[in-house]
Amino acid sequence: MDAIDRSILLLLQKDGKITIKQIAERLHLTTTPIFERVKKLEREGHIKSYKAILNRKKIGLQLMAFCNITLNQHQKDFIKKFEKDIQQFPEVVECYHVAGMFDYLIKIYAEDMESYQDFLSNKLASLENISKVQSSFVMTEVKDFSYLPIP
Repeated sequence: MDAIDRSILLLLQKDGKITIKQIAERLHLTTTPIFERVKKLEREGHIKSYKAILNRKKIGLQLMAFCNITLNQHQKDFIKKFEKDIQQFPEVVECYHVAGMFDYLIKIYAEDMESYQDFLSNKLASLENISKVQSSFVMTEVKDFSYLPIP
């Protein structure tokens, strides 16, 4: 991957709707090599997908929370089962298996505290092998993820 590929990736991350023509103009190249490079970046897996990033508050998801989850058992089967089970909840938008004081970090969106409590009591609590859940609630989003730094 060269400097042009990196520039293409940065432009696409900032605006997924940018056209091949606009990329070519910004990089002072013609459209054909830009098109070919984008297709190559897609084929090689550098570009996983294209998505619309929604404004969560505009669609009614006022509450964002992070939960630290500790499992009782850490054998392979228990870990795989938890990872499979957590996928069923649309409220969980991200899930990470982490090292440290707890086993998993999940990011949750909910309409409000009542909806979050319902998720916690009726969904998350239904999963086996959870020994501890610690919730943190986001008061202000200081920096929202927008794009990856490309080395």
